[in-house]
Amino acid sequence: MPDNATHAISLDSIHLQLAESYAALSPQLKRAASYVLEHPAEMAFQSIRKTAQAASVTPSTLVRLAKRLGFESYEPFREVFQSAVQAAPVELSGRASQLKQQHRKPEAALFAEVGDAAFDNIGRLFTADNQTRVKEAAERILAARRVAVVGFRDTFACAYHFAYVGRIAMPEVTLIRGQEGGLLTELAPFNEQDVVVAFGFEPYCAETVKALEITRANGVQAIVITDTLRSPLVPGACMTFTVANATPHFFPSILAAITLSEAILAECVAFGPDQLVDNVTRFESRMRQLGAYIDIE
Repeated sequence: MPDNATHAISLDSIHLQLAESYAALSPQLKRAASYVLEHPAEMAFQSIRKTAQAASVTPSTLVRLAKRLGFESYEPFREVFQSAVQAAPVELSGRASQLKQQHRKPEAALFAEVGDAAFDNIGRLFTADNQTRVKEAAERILAARRVAVVGFRDTFACAYHFAYVGRIAMPEVTLIRGQEGGLLTELAPFNEQDVVVAFGFEPYCAETVKALEITRANGVQAIVITDTLRSPLVPGACMTFTVANATPHFFPSILAAITLSEAILAECVAFGPDQLVDNVTRFESRMRQLGAYIDIE
């Protein structure tokens, strides 16, 4: 089954297939199917190793179950669960309550679960397809006259990191803050010669959507980093990266988005003109002259 077909498959259809074929499954597959039917949220957030452990089966059993349902591998199978979870409104208070419940269960290794989710989110980022697309994003940024970076509330840290690190090598990178009603004024100078890099996860910020509407009207190319292709940030973008942000924490994880930012900026320096390296050198020298760094002898 092609990966792009998984978006058309609903969680209900998977449950129906499992219910209809359950009697014909082997004991191990039945055990796996029972867990899948009873724990859809865990299927979305856990790694295959963690899911197999929770279901008392081997990872290969989960792969066999996915293939029996028509998927080429486990990942597109799990993506159906992630889409179903992401499609529901994100309630931060509910996640916080779940954290408190886990705290009351001494056997729940919350620390390990956060680590599993972090490793899995980053692991899903490093694919051959993304390698090619990261280079393309870097080429678009290098060819742009100026680069605006947008991200508010939960993704402001992503935007700030991208703009701060990027500006060291490329002074034309600008962080858009949108403070005191200044969003339109900050974005007005950008046009078809420029690029905007926008970050946004559910719950999506109205300011980010508004910023993309403004830049799109001015012909600015948009590189969007978001959590799903259903994101309101996607329409009109010239490039879209969907990154995993699953976590048992109460707030969406920004780890994969930060890692993607670093990969794109690394490509810019690696394939950009020598001037970028000179800019980094001058920045470091200037910071040391100003006493911004403390050396350990």
